[in-house]
Amino acid sequence: GRIWAGHNILKFDCVRISNAFAAIKHSQPKPKGTIDSLVLLTQKFGKRAGNMKMATLATYFGLGQQTHRSLDDVRMNLEVLKCCATVLFLESSLPDILAEKCWVSPNAVTRSRNNGKSRPEGGLSNMNKDSVLVSSPETIDKNHPILSLAPSNTKLVVSNVAHSSNAQSDSFSSRDPQDKNNRESIGTDVAMDEKPMQYPHDSSAFSSMPQACSSSIAILEPEKICISSIDASLVPFYRDSQKIELHHDGFPFQLHCSGLKVRFGISTKFVDSAGRPRLNFVVDPLPSLCNVLDACDNVARKLSSESGSGSDWRPVVIRKEGFFNYPTIRLHIPTTVCEEISIYTTEIYQKESSGFVQRLLKFDTTELDSLFKPGTFVDAVFSLDPYDYHQKAGIKIVAKKLIIHCM
Repeated sequence: GRIWAGHNILKFDCVRISNAFAAIKHSQPKPKGTIDSLVLLTQKFGKRAGNMKMATLATYFGLGQQTHRSLDDVRMNLEVLKCCATVLFLESSLPDILAEKCWVSPNAVTRSRNNGKSRPEGGLSNMNKDSVLVSSPETIDKNHPILSLAPSNTKLVVSNVAHSSNAQSDSFSSRDPQDKNNRESIGTDVAMDEKPMQYPHDSSAFSSMPQACSSSIAILEPEKICISSIDASLVPFYRDSQKIELHHDGFPFQLHCSGLKVRFGISTKFVDSAGRPRLNFVVDPLPSLCNVLDACDNVARKLSSESGSGSDWRPVVIRKEGFFNYPTIRLHIPTTVCEEISIYTTEIYQKESSGFVQRLLKFDTTELDSLFKPGTFVDAVFSLDPYDYHQKAGIKIVAKKLIIHCM
């Protein structure tokens, strides 16, 4: 298959396949990608079911005994995923109802009560006539992990989800790398005609916003990262190529940093092959962030060299001669193509001095330039994406979520 999926396949099945082909002196098959439900559920669902083995999860959800190496094993894997997804969906969609009885996963989004203020779009405020009303019959076991999330006298309203987004990008694109770069380019006059999303004064800036990141990726603060736990590995990429992926404690991660000071505002001098600008801005990183980025740089650069790359490596932390004690980093604002129009994929918010947070859904390059003025403070969630292209290699910092502090 092009994509291999299973429970604990990275440390078990993939290793066994590799050893089996090595024993007969044949080159092993390489998937286009892998989906390890153990990694996914450990990160998103948390260790609510103990050791998170398939048999333990099956017992936790009352799915019966596991039958190893069979189609029933595959079906059980899918059922476990559906059960975990249901729990997480109920927790995030019905926080007011389930607040007292839910188990919050490590990366779950917490929402405060709106206290009469307007609440974010979506959730229960977006119900339509096609919504499904679900009640729990008395014949169903009330101790089931999913049903026990809600009080026994509570009816759950679950809204139908419309798969209407055309802007989602595939993890493993069938396009060539050059076309992939073109897809990331930005149109300067793009604007989205939607009302801004507002968040309560007492809500935490990041905890009150929808998660923008993959469910299998941890969001960590630099101070909570163990430098010795940072490593890198090669993962399948385009066709038969590979790319470097950074890990912390064996899992992919993103960074969350508060109080980054803008050194240089939005720059459009970098363009793609079509001449369209790639937006980025420069900030002053804190020492703890520099330490993490330097460690990531070292392990990625070493792996790049060991894998045979001869590309010129560009350090992720910029230290210019004469200003070594004043390092900077460059954050990129990526885009995606939706119906032949390039749109920003970074979530951008404004935070008032009162603590009130508002999401920006209508902006263009000119407005962004006015927001990211030098001296402005920004909170950010970003990924570290190693690249090796046209004899140039390094780590690209890609902004996933930004909160601009109004001065």
